[in-house]
Amino acid sequence: MAKNNGRRRKSGASSSREPGKPFWRRTIRRVFVWGVALALLGLIFLVTAVAFTTRELPDYNALKSSQNGQMIVVRARDGTELVSLGPSYGKWLGYDQIPQIMKDAMVSVEDRRYRNHYGVDPVGIVRSLMVRYEAGHWKQGGSTITQQLARNIFLNNARTFGRKGREMVLALALERKFTKDQILELYLNKVYFGGGAYGIDAASRKFFGHPATELSTGEAAIIAGLVKAPSNYSPTADVEASIARGNVVLGVMVDNGVISQEDADQVDLTKIKLAKEKGQNSVRYFTDWALPQLDMLLPETNEPIEVWTTLDPKAQTAATAAIVRNVPKGTQGALVSLDRDGAVLAMVGGTDYVNSNYNRATSAQRQPGSAWKLFVYLAALEAGYTPSDPVVDEPVTIDGWSPHNSGRNYAGQIDVRSAFAYSKNTVAAQLGNEVGFGTVASMARRFGITTPINTRPAMVLGTSEVRLIDMTRAFAAVSVGGTSIEPYGIMKVTTTDGELLYEHKSVRGQVLVPHYVAAGITDLLQSAVATGTGRAAQIGRPVAGKTGTTSSNKDGWFLGFSSGVTTGVWMGRDDARAVAGLSGGHAPARAFADFMRVAVRNRPVEQFDTKLQLPEWQLEPDDEYLMGDPDDYYYVDENGNLVRPGSGGADDIPMYEDGTIGPGPGPGPAMLPDRSDPPAATEDFLDRATGRGPADDPGLRAGQGLAPKVITPPRPAPTRTPNPNTNP
Repeated sequence: MAKNNGRRRKSGASSSREPGKPFWRRTIRRVFVWGVALALLGLIFLVTAVAFTTRELPDYNALKSSQNGQMIVVRARDGTELVSLGPSYGKWLGYDQIPQIMKDAMVSVEDRRYRNHYGVDPVGIVRSLMVRYEAGHWKQGGSTITQQLARNIFLNNARTFGRKGREMVLALALERKFTKDQILELYLNKVYFGGGAYGIDAASRKFFGHPATELSTGEAAIIAGLVKAPSNYSPTADVEASIARGNVVLGVMVDNGVISQEDADQVDLTKIKLAKEKGQNSVRYFTDWALPQLDMLLPETNEPIEVWTTLDPKAQTAATAAIVRNVPKGTQGALVSLDRDGAVLAMVGGTDYVNSNYNRATSAQRQPGSAWKLFVYLAALEAGYTPSDPVVDEPVTIDGWSPHNSGRNYAGQIDVRSAFAYSKNTVAAQLGNEVGFGTVASMARRFGITTPINTRPAMVLGTSEVRLIDMTRAFAAVSVGGTSIEPYGIMKVTTTDGELLYEHKSVRGQVLVPHYVAAGITDLLQSAVATGTGRAAQIGRPVAGKTGTTSSNKDGWFLGFSSGVTTGVWMGRDDARAVAGLSGGHAPARAFADFMRVAVRNRPVEQFDTKLQLPEWQLEPDDEYLMGDPDDYYYVDENGNLVRPGSGGADDIPMYEDGTIGPGPGPGPAMLPDRSDPPAATEDFLDRATGRGPADDPGLRAGQGLAPKVITPPRPAPTRTPNPNTNP
């Protein structure tokens, strides 16, 4: 019994001490088992994620139409492209339309094993890790073309493992849903090449000026080299860097066997002609002003659009040249030109958009100097003055302010036309004081001045700051007979397929001043150019305009119109410092003339309407205007005698004690013939109305005992008899 128990213990002991596997082998086994289990779980998860993602992917047509932002193509009034803003996708090219050399170049440099993987390339990943280990930093990516496409369409460029994982899943899903040719077609039409260009056609047009279907081997190498770093290798940013990168691509193409070394040696990248960038100078001043208006004109949309503008390319070129040619050294210049309906034909906001994109034509507020006299004389003409009326150029003081003329000389008695033509400050001050400085400010507001206006006496000389586009608008309103206009720059907006989204509708402007006032101011403006301070603005056809120069020559202006085109020019320094020799009648007037010769070249010559057709109240004889109309009211003759209205016959003439009859004076008080007409109000009625009547009258209440208010009639303004020869 004991022996048996001993055997059992021995047997049990021996089994418990049975030699097992080493610990490290057991650990490896466990790791392997768990690794396989996790790998299976990961594979199941990956397959499930890829399957789910494949099912949720948009179809091919939807991917073709997807975009990373809104493309805006801006066109001139003749349809030519001015500039393309935002992402540009060019024309979509099918796989068979894409040059083979372009496909070979892209696959060689970006994913040489493209045809041999399923969206993720393990070999490429290992190679990338090895380079990372050797270089100590990430130097080479392992992303395939499919992964790059997934990132461009669905993801951002964040360098995180989460984003990388999603990128791989999407790449595998894309490979399951689409063919290699479809994926490469999507990639070549959507990959970003810099400068807003998405796709090879947009890149080819931007950098080489022709469609991608015409790409040469060298051009294809340059475009393929851009994907790695578009901003660094862009031909427009660094020509030498783009050429060096293009040569690298050519070498890779040789290594992959798509071209021979002999073919590569025959490609000279230095001789490739680059396209000139459009719209990177003065035209951008116009687009910066016009395009923000789309927010008000269009409903919210992200689809590509084409904006057809009012800009005239030839006029814009002439405007830029006129400013650059005439602007004094160290100063800035601006120009705005409007057609008779308010369409902006040209706009220059500075001498160089690249160096300064501040638009001085629409944003800068500067004092207009004597150009402001437009509103002073408009107010005076509306108050009754005519161009031929006499005025006196002499020293004046208004509320302690004493203006002086340029040169401090005075011409004495002259007419309104000469005072305006030679920009007499003293006369402008007198006219402003007579019509009222508030009236002048109101006139400026009426004609479109939007900036604050002061009403101190010196305002008549242009001390209130204004914008060039507002002043040009005011002169344009005069050119169309005193009718308001609204500057605009967008004629219509369409989709890239031609669907009309917006079209400008012409609206009849509001009449700002009577026609005779517009004719009178046009007379004055024409004289200023023909014989006055604006003679440098003559262009061989009728021109009406006005110069403006501020104190210490800080600003120079010329604004005028001819043949339906109105143009305003400003010159000065941004820091408002004085500019030696700057005056409106010199550099600005010359720039105006240089531009207008081009702007009106193909327009018929138009004579100005300066014929004054005055209203009847201005055509009355002076004595009748002062005395009044005897058929309408009682009036007082020149000796203070009351004259009753009537038929105008002898009964209405006063008679005196000695038998003499008017107009007198005669001895004693004047006696009027007795009239049988009853008075308008009897004494009884007046007693009742003032409370002096019977107290028992229930229809009248007692008066309040107020003293009668005495109203002194204002002295009527003298009427000036028009000169029949009002034209200069």
